[in-house]
Amino acid sequence: MKKHSLAIAISVAIGFTPLTHAEDAVDEADVERIEVKGSYIQGYNAHSASGASKLELPIAEIPQSVSVITNQQLQDFQLTDINAALDTATGINVERIETDRTYYTARGFDVTNFQIDGVGLPLASGNAHAGEDTAIYDRIEVIRGANGLMTGVGNPSATINFIRKRPTADDQLVVNGTYGSRNSGRLELDGTKHFNENFAARAVVLTESKESYLDRYETDKQVVYIFLEGHLTEYTTVTLSHSYSNNDAEGNLWGALPLYYTDGSPTDYGRSTSTSADWSNWQVIRNNTVVELDHQLSENWQIRSTYSYKDTDEDSELFYVFGTPDRETGLGLTGYGSQYVHDDEHHLFDLYLRGDIEMFGRDHQLVAGVNYAKLDYTDRSLYDYTTGAGFPPMPDLHEWDGNTPKPVFADGETGGDVTQEQKAAYVTGRFNLFDGFHAIVGGRYNDWDVDGESYGVVRDTGDAEFIPYLGVVYRVVPEVVAYASYTETFQSQTELNIDNETLDPVTGESAEIGLKAELFDGRLLASVAYFDVQQKNLAILDPSTENLPPDQQRYIGADGISSDGYELDIAGEIYEGLNVSIGYTDFDINGDDQVAAYTPSRMLKLSAVYEVPFLEGLTTGMNMRWQDDISRVQGVVGDDFDNAGEEIVTEQDAYAIVDLMARYEFNEDVSLSVNAYNVTDEKYLTSLYWAQGYYGAPANYSATLSWAF
Repeated sequence: MKKHSLAIAISVAIGFTPLTHAEDAVDEADVERIEVKGSYIQGYNAHSASGASKLELPIAEIPQSVSVITNQQLQDFQLTDINAALDTATGINVERIETDRTYYTARGFDVTNFQIDGVGLPLASGNAHAGEDTAIYDRIEVIRGANGLMTGVGNPSATINFIRKRPTADDQLVVNGTYGSRNSGRLELDGTKHFNENFAARAVVLTESKESYLDRYETDKQVVYIFLEGHLTEYTTVTLSHSYSNNDAEGNLWGALPLYYTDGSPTDYGRSTSTSADWSNWQVIRNNTVVELDHQLSENWQIRSTYSYKDTDEDSELFYVFGTPDRETGLGLTGYGSQYVHDDEHHLFDLYLRGDIEMFGRDHQLVAGVNYAKLDYTDRSLYDYTTGAGFPPMPDLHEWDGNTPKPVFADGETGGDVTQEQKAAYVTGRFNLFDGFHAIVGGRYNDWDVDGESYGVVRDTGDAEFIPYLGVVYRVVPEVVAYASYTETFQSQTELNIDNETLDPVTGESAEIGLKAELFDGRLLASVAYFDVQQKNLAILDPSTENLPPDQQRYIGADGISSDGYELDIAGEIYEGLNVSIGYTDFDINGDDQVAAYTPSRMLKLSAVYEVPFLEGLTTGMNMRWQDDISRVQGVVGDDFDNAGEEIVTEQDAYAIVDLMARYEFNEDVSLSVNAYNVTDEKYLTSLYWAQGYYGAPANYSATLSWAF
């Protein structure tokens, strides 16, 4: 671990020294002493979520599929990055295409809407780079389906809303130290300090270094997070926060392993095989500053504003391997070097008013707000066409050690400079129509503009759309709620029709019905939902122009991908001391056979922890994810083989990944946790989203010592 990171950690720790309280002397004989012994286990039922509507509603009364990855679940299974966390989320498929680049899908569509405390823009490139750490987040809300009220732009897949940590009620400092397989080490400090009754701060500092099962791959990460909260008056609160993260990877993948030989038979490399060069690297630095102002106008009305500034700086030197190897020799592959830099800036502003009104003798809730978001990004790629180091012939990957001359990146400069801007206004009403029956009616007006050019393609586009939202909730019995909802999203298109007019946006229409049940005095929430998602007006080539040059071809709007199916979600305490999170998804995709083939249509997620009753302080648990088989058509076998013309299909059989944990609390302040991952040592491809892939991690282990002050 880097010395400067440890210095930061130690300095923060010193700042959180225990407080001493001066108390008046009291005659102990006059004091009645009552000693209470017991423990509180924070469960897996989060009860409420705000990312779907900004109405602070119980999850049972949100007419949409919502699940929450709680802080306790993150801690139990050491889900320290968002990929590991979202692996546990119902309906979310994490597509690890490379070591430091990831796509996410839900209900057959890419998930691009990621928010922090309800504010955000779709991912600029459709994927996430260098998985973010979860240490600064209290919980993660997953709103499945279209989220027309809070996002509007994007796919009708899901919205991921990260809720940041804020000062706790009492002063505390928690230190976690972790050591695991392959020399992985992590030190994390998380503390709250109340300076007086009106001002408090929370800080998180961590440093982490990891080697990997993949040849040459290792990562080094530092995170610093500070959250300041001040109560200016009894009714006004202001917060200021900043987070900094530095993810530095060496030996990272750009692309992945070839999955078939020239004769069409599948490759079967060792799990540690990597296509990276020994000089490959990718550094991602993120800064995010957020200012919030919250004012209570009256007993029933609140106004809240948020401004967020976020910038990302990426620098990488990458090595890609392409081609198809010969089965006998392993030859036929070529290397490909590139230098890539990316810089982006986000400006996000959100202002909304929330309160209660009374009409016709009943109480109702209203939210109205405006939103502005702007993203500017530039990126650049450079290559080496002249030295021979930019495109070296590759040996058999079984013998590849990453040793190749580093290219001189000075040729073929290309890149992009794009600005995305969104202006929006939204309003939501939750109306209490009669006993047990509520309707949520609202909409969002989005004005969306994109300007710029990326890798030679003009990205200029823009649209303004009104996105409706309708949901109804009926409490059938005190414990059971029935609901239905409909909403939309849209995405601008740049394609032209036969009249040289830009096509209207692609519309994602999402309808859902379901039941939610609050059981065991509210300790357990169970839900089942049926959903139907339709993609309308997707640009496809106009058949009348298919023989024209590309710049003269035109497009028509047609139905795109559709999906329908059901989800089951259970979260909470099902038995005294037994907390679970269970999610099952079963759906079908129509409209794109390739997407349907590489997307798992059935997924089961299960997390369970049990506080062992006969040994106080011991907790055990299991985390499991299962998916059915997937495949990808890769083309046909060439003419030089006996099976010429035979279809090449890469297949990944159904598999389950099982993790185990055990924690022993020596006292209320000190505990030791042991985690085991992929205990069955399953060998599997992480994704078939691309035509290449690599293998997931084999069995590995970690131990975490936690000390609370």
